This record gives sequence, C-alpha cells and structure tokens, in this order.
Amino acid sequence: MIQKYLSLVKFAHTVYAMPFAIVSVFLAYQSHYSVTGLLVLKVIGCMVFARNAAMGFNRWLDRDIDKINVRTQNREIPAGIISPRNALLFVILNSMGFVLLTAWINPLVCWLSPVALLVILGYSYTKRFTSLCHLVLGLGLSLAPVGAWLAVTESFAWPPVCLGFLVLTWVSGFDIIYSLQDATFDRAQKLNSIPVWLGISRSITFARILHLLSALSLGLFGVLTDGGLGYWVGGGIFLMLLAYQHTLFSTQDYSKINIAFMTTNGVASVGFALGYFLNAV
Repeated sequence: MIQKYLSLVKFAHTVYAMPFAIVSVFLAYQSHYSVTGLLVLKVIGCMVFARNAAMGFNRWLDRDIDKINVRTQNREIPAGIISPRNALLFVILNSMGFVLLTAWINPLVCWLSPVALLVILGYSYTKRFTSLCHLVLGLGLSLAPVGAWLAVTESFAWPPVCLGFLVLTWVSGFDIIYSLQDATFDRAQKLNSIPVWLGISRSITFARILHLLSALSLGLFGVLTDGGLGYWVGGGIFLMLLAYQHTLFSTQDYSKINIAFMTTNGVASVGFALGYFLNAV
C-alpha cells in the first residue's frame, strides 16, 4: 500500500529540491546559527509533507485529464489503483503534517505555512488559465531553500533568496522541456503551457533563457557566500548537466525527455550540493 502512494507522488523526485534546502541549512550553520540534528530532520519532514501534498493534489485534480491522455492514463488514480477519495485524504493528512511540523519549528514558518501551501497546491490549477504555469511550479520548489533558511534563522537574507531564484529558473526551464511531450494534447484540451502559447522552437529558447538565468544565479550565490574550489566544481557539474539535457531532445524527437527530466536533473542537484559541502568541510 505504501508503495502505491510513493508511486503516486513520484517520491524519488524529492531529490530535485531537497539538496538545495540542505545547502541552505548548512549555510545558516556556517553563518553561526544553531543547527541541531532534530531541526534538520524537521526541515526534511516539512519538505516531504509539502511535496506529498502538492503532488498528490495535482494527481487528484488532474485525474480526469490524465485518464484521456495516453501518456498518463496508467497513473494510479485513472488506473483505479488509488481511489480519488483516498488520494484527497492523503493530501489533507500531508498538509496537516506540514503545518503541524512548521509549528514545531518556529512561529514565523508556521505563520507562512498556509502561504506555502497556497502556492504549491494552487499550481495544479494554473494550467487551466495561464501559460506561465511552469514558473508557478518553479516558485513552489524555490520555497525549499528559503523556507529551510527561515526554519533556522527566522530572518530573511539574500543568499537563500538567490538560491531560491536558481531553483525557480532551473525547475521552470526543465518543466517547459518536459511539457513538450503534451503540447498537442494540451492544445486540444484547451490547457495552457509555454509550448501551447509559443510553439515548440520558441519554448525551447525560453527554457534555455531560464537556464541561463540559473547559471547567473549560481554564480551570484557563489560570490555572496565566498564559494571556494569545491563549490565551483559542483556548480560546474550542475551547469554541464543543465546544458547536456538540452542535447537529449529535438523539435522532432522527445523520446529521451524522461532521461533529461529525471536522471540528469536529479544528478545535477545532488552534484551541486556535494560540491558545496566538500568545499565547506
């Protein structure tokens, strides 16, 4: 049963934003804030609860759309593996877990937790009315490093915001690439996306511009935090994999997009974090 819900929310994809949140926590520690093992576990727990809620809600809300899309009709809800009622209950429980855990961390993140839920759950509605839905997804994941910093420091600072912008542009860019597979379907169903709005070629250019902004953010974060050799090596690996994923598809061939979306971006995220940690120890 647990395996069904892990599959529902693609639990392995938690690796995309998690390393950036941990980097933010470690940055706070380096800035002489108190960080305990329990606090780190709380931050990780918040990320897991929030992502489970967001992904589960997306699957629940899109269940009728997924049922008629050949690419998605085998997902757990349209395939009858998990009922819509149980999926919604899963979302509610994870949302409650997220809010309760933030209350255990500090008052600031507790007060901000409904805002975070509004963003990450609200994303699922956006393709029904705006082509900029990919940026809302990126915004949702960008809350991870900013929220992790707030969990430790209860204050705002530019480095975690810069890290959040890196995540925003990176995720938005690769989500545009991923959505190329559904451009024809989305257009037929009157759903919104960058590929539906701009067409395939210009959407790829849009994704490349976003990833260029990711590179600039990575550089700025390194400057703000006095990144050393390890950081720049990890950052270089991240950027090389970012560039590599753009070679895995063309305007006529999307067969390798899953490789670009899952493997390359997961390794890029972990590589970035490892470079940061190796530089710091």
